[in-house]
Amino acid sequence: MSDRWPIGVFASIDAGLGVKLEVARELGVPTIQLHAPHQQTRTKANADAFLAKLKDYGIRLTAVFGGFEGESYADIPTVDRTVGLVPLETRAARLAEMKEISDFAKLLGCPVIALHLGFVPHNTQATWYQEILIVTRELCKYAAANGQALHLETGQESAAGLLQFIGDVRCENLYINFDPANMILYGSGEPIEALRMVGKYVRSIHCKDGTWAANPGKEWGREVPLGEGDVGMENYLRTLKEIGYDGPLTIEREIPQEPERQKAEIGHAVRLLTELRAKVLG
Repeated sequence: MSDRWPIGVFASIDAGLGVKLEVARELGVPTIQLHAPHQQTRTKANADAFLAKLKDYGIRLTAVFGGFEGESYADIPTVDRTVGLVPLETRAARLAEMKEISDFAKLLGCPVIALHLGFVPHNTQATWYQEILIVTRELCKYAAANGQALHLETGQESAAGLLQFIGDVRCENLYINFDPANMILYGSGEPIEALRMVGKYVRSIHCKDGTWAANPGKEWGREVPLGEGDVGMENYLRTLKEIGYDGPLTIEREIPQEPERQKAEIGHAVRLLTELRAKVLG
C-alpha cells in the first residue's frame, strides 16, 4: 500500500499558485506537482539547486504545469478569453513558452508536463477547432522528443468533449490530469461520472473540492477545503481505485494570498486523504 497513491501537493519554486517546497516538507508529503516558474528563473543552475533540495527533502516531482502571464480566472467568460493555448493573440508565444517549460522539466528529470488548454470550441468542424488540434499535436510532439507526456487538466470541457478532443489529436502521449472540483466550479459535469468516462486517459489527478454555483456553467462554483464540498472524497477515491489509478493524490488549494490558512487546510487534506486511503485500499 505504501507505493500506491502517495500523497502530494501542488507547489511553486517562485511566486505561484502552489505552496513553497519548504511547506511541502513540513507537511511530510513525498510528491509534488510544480507550477512552472517564471521564464528568468528557468535555468539549469536553478534546476540543479531545486533537484538538490528535492533530494534533501525526500520529495519526488511528478509533473510540471504551464501557466502564463495574462491568464485570469476571475469568471468563466474571462477564462474563455485569457487561459491556455486557445486564445489566438497569445497562442504562438504561449506555445513557445510551453516548449521552454518542457525543456525545463527535462532538466528536472520530470516525465510529465501539464496545463489548462483553455475552452476548446464545441464545433469540431470549425477552423478554430482544427487550429487547436494542430497546436496541441505540435506540443505533444515536442514533449515526446523530451521523453514526456502532456496532461490536459479537466475543467473547461465536459468528459465527452475531452474524449472527442483527445481522440481527434491522435497523439499517444496525450493524457488527462483529472481535477474533480474543476468539473463543479466550471459546471462542466458531475465529477465521478466524468472520471469513469475518461478513466483510461487519467494519469495524474488533483484532490480539490468545490460547491456548485446557482447557475452552473454561467457562474463560478466555489472552491472549499477538502471534504467540505460536493465532490465526495471517499467516493472519488473509490472511483480512482475502480479505474485502476495508482499515481499520486496531489492536493491543490488555491489561496496563495493566505499562506498560513493554505498550509493549515492542506495539512487537514493530508490527514483526510491518509485516513480515506487506508479505508479504501484496506
